[in-house]
Amino acid sequence: MKIDIITVFPDMVEAALKVGVLRRAQESGLLLARVHNLRDFAEDKHRTVDDYPYGGGSGMVLKPAPIFNAVRFIMKNDSEQQYVKANRKTPPRVIYLTPQGQTFTQRLAEQLSLESHLILICGRYKGVDERVRQKLVTDEISIGDYVLSGGELPALVLIDAVVRLIPGAIGDYESAQEDSFSGDLLDCPNYTRPAEYDGMKAPEVLLSGHHEKVRKWRRQQSLKRTFERRPELLDTAYLSDEDLSFIESLKSCND
Repeated sequence: MKIDIITVFPDMVEAALKVGVLRRAQESGLLLARVHNLRDFAEDKHRTVDDYPYGGGSGMVLKPAPIFNAVRFIMKNDSEQQYVKANRKTPPRVIYLTPQGQTFTQRLAEQLSLESHLILICGRYKGVDERVRQKLVTDEISIGDYVLSGGELPALVLIDAVVRLIPGAIGDYESAQEDSFSGDLLDCPNYTRPAEYDGMKAPEVLLSGHHEKVRKWRRQQSLKRTFERRPELLDTAYLSDEDLSFIESLKSCND
């Protein structure tokens, strides 16, 4: 996968790409990540990337020309690189990180992990000139209903969630599939050694070595935690008859 990030603060993004899963994914060739300083694509000697909004008002707006120049540069390089020629099947998704976008979910992360090339535009100030959204952007994504100083942190959240789903990106791929939300439910409680700590014991079933009992316990605990904390997730989750029966027992206990 190839991911290009367009930002006014490249150092902020580059630092995160040098650690953990993202670093290892790049070293193993699973991820080709490039960070582009938006000011490098400005059209004046002062490297200006923002201006006052038409119609007045406070704040600044990112100018269209630098963003258009950056995306065109990326796409031109994309067509010339052997890595992308060999792997790209569809045009890149151009994603603008904005509070006005669709909410980022695990399901969307899974969809994006199947893409070969993503271009992320990190907004700043009051956002980008509307013509960028009209002409360049294919997706607008938000990581939540709150205000941040810019799109860099949302971009990193998206990158981390997407890249760890690429087979081989993390040490145990199965664990990525069992994380919270990957199965539309919250994760069950997890325990490790020692079996007893500060008077608190790990559940006996997890120490039993009985795989079917462990599976059932984990599934029920996942359902219980989801029921208690995020019940709306149950509306879209795949639930077996056994799951539905257990959920009914939880409802009965709360009546």
